[in-house]
Amino acid sequence: MGDLINLKRFKKRQERQRANVEASSQRAKHGLTKAEKTNQRALEQRTEAFLNQHLRDDGKSS
Repeated sequence: MGDLINLKRFKKRQERQRANVEASSQRAKHGLTKAEKTNQRALEQRTEAFLNQHLRDDGKSS
């Protein structure tokens, strides 16, 4: 006789797998993750702040 399968667990597992496949395709389609975007913005802000420290009072670079 075959193994017993809990249909509720089977359906949930199947739905999770479908969601993972869709999520991965959406990530590939739309680019960077939220964490990567946040890190990129922070790096740009640090770079801009560093460069602005080297400006003279008249706004020109030194």
